[in-house]
Amino acid sequence: MSKRTSYLFGILLTIGVGTFLNWRFCCNNASCEQNKVDENIEVLKEKEVTLNPLTIEDGDYTIKSSSNFNFKASTFKIEEPISEELKNAVLGLKTYLDENLLKRVAITGCYIGQETNNSAYPNLGLARANAVKNYFVSQGISSKNIDTSSELKDTLVADENTVLFGPISCKLVTVSKETTTVNEALLAACEDLKTNPLVLYFSPGKAQIKLTEEQRQKIANISRCVDKLGVKALVVGFTDNTGNAANNMVLGQQRSDFVKKYLIQNGILSTNIEATSKGSSEPIADNATKEGRAKNRRTIVTINSVKINKN
Repeated sequence: MSKRTSYLFGILLTIGVGTFLNWRFCCNNASCEQNKVDENIEVLKEKEVTLNPLTIEDGDYTIKSSSNFNFKASTFKIEEPISEELKNAVLGLKTYLDENLLKRVAITGCYIGQETNNSAYPNLGLARANAVKNYFVSQGISSKNIDTSSELKDTLVADENTVLFGPISCKLVTVSKETTTVNEALLAACEDLKTNPLVLYFSPGKAQIKLTEEQRQKIANISRCVDKLGVKALVVGFTDNTGNAANNMVLGQQRSDFVKKYLIQNGILSTNIEATSKGSSEPIADNATKEGRAKNRRTIVTINSVKINKN
């Protein structure tokens, strides 16, 4: 082998060894790094922020908005500002409902199972649907033309500020002859509230009322009765017989006002709630015992006695 040939062979060998060593030890900084980037993109795709624009369709008629009602995780207050496009879409919906009397809008609020439910409703989805319903009502849509429901949707992904974009869907439904009468289940629930009302025991200084699942369902029923039947929620505060009667009337009113404020915070309009006091005038237990006095310190929430018409 000549000197020139040996030299060329050495160069080729060096290039070959260098290429192998580069592949063996530097792969993770080159092509393998690209693979890592691709993997990260796939992860990001899996966790891509959910964007759900509002679309309401009814045959050939469509109402669209590139935005929707947004909520922070674990809350049921609509995020501000509401876009002008979305406001106009709701006004368009009102016009459509005014012109089509056999139509209703069904609002479904979605929620994630891991969210903390700080509302008075059975779940955040229903609380969110109720918040959007109230916005619709503020724009002139009758609550009687709005149905609310909820859906567990763990596929929703919030952004870095924990905002959920559009956990709300709406659809138009046609009211048939069979559904023009009030739903029998709702009638039963409303009648039950008169004989088996929501009873709350609390200290006036508390900032939050802790509810059982049964109590949450009662509040949801109260909200529906108010919306669909035009009745009012009645909140009555009671006390034990400690102190004089005049002071107890004031204390009972403070308790009923506290609960009224709580219901308003949870989406029942203030105009649909009446808060009164009966003080110590109607005990349900013996005021001579500690346990009896505790039972008498109560606040009752029910609906008024407006006759429910099934037709």
